[in-house]
Amino acid sequence: MADEIPDLIAEVRTGTGKGAARQSRREGKVPGVVYGSGAEPLAIDMNYNYLLKKLKEGRFLSRLWNLKVEGHDDVRVICRGVQRDVIKDLPTHVDLMRLRRTSRIKLFINVEFINHEKAPGLKRGGTLTVVRQEVELSVIAGDIPEKITADLTGLQIGDVIHINDITLPSGARPTVDRNFVIANLAAPRALTADSGEDDDDGAAESEGEQTEG
Repeated sequence: MADEIPDLIAEVRTGTGKGAARQSRREGKVPGVVYGSGAEPLAIDMNYNYLLKKLKEGRFLSRLWNLKVEGHDDVRVICRGVQRDVIKDLPTHVDLMRLRRTSRIKLFINVEFINHEKAPGLKRGGTLTVVRQEVELSVIAGDIPEKITADLTGLQIGDVIHINDITLPSGARPTVDRNFVIANLAAPRALTADSGEDDDDGAAESEGEQTEG
C-alpha cells in the first residue's frame, strides 16, 4: 500500500484561456487546471522539466498526489489527463481532480507475478503468458494500492490465473463483474510441436494399416 502521498508542486496561473496557456508554455511551463469537490476550478502552471521527470517515473495517472500551490491549502488530487503534442509527444496541459480520502475512484493497477521458482510448470519449460499486466479496480482514494500480486506457487502447464485467484487489498474491487483471466501457463513450443508431429505420424501409420488391409 502507498503509505506516503508524494507532493506535486504547482503555482497559480495568472489569466485563463488559450492566450494565457500559450504564454505559460513560452515560459517553460505546462498549464493545467484543478477541479472537483464542489470548489471553483483553479488554473495552475507546472515547471515543464519537473512535470516531465514525474511522468517518466511512471504511474503518474494512477497515483494519489498531495498538490502544493502557494497561497492555497494542500489538497489531494489525481491526474485525469495529460494532453501531449501530437508530433513531439511532450506534455502541453494537465488536468487534476480534487479528491477526499474517502472518495472511490477507478484506476488501473499493475499486476506483479511472484514465486516463479515455485511453479512446477515453469520448471518444465512452460511459459507465463500475461493477458492483463494491469487491472482496473475501484479503490478508495486514501488507500490506493501500488500493485496487486499474483502468486505462481504450484502452477502447472495449462493452469490459468483468474482475478478471483488474487487477494485484492481491502476496499478494492474489480470494475468488471466477471472472473476474467489475468495470465496462463502455456506449454513449451517444442512440446507442442512434438505433439503435432506425433499425431501426424500416428495418422500416417493408421493410413498405412488401412491400405495393407
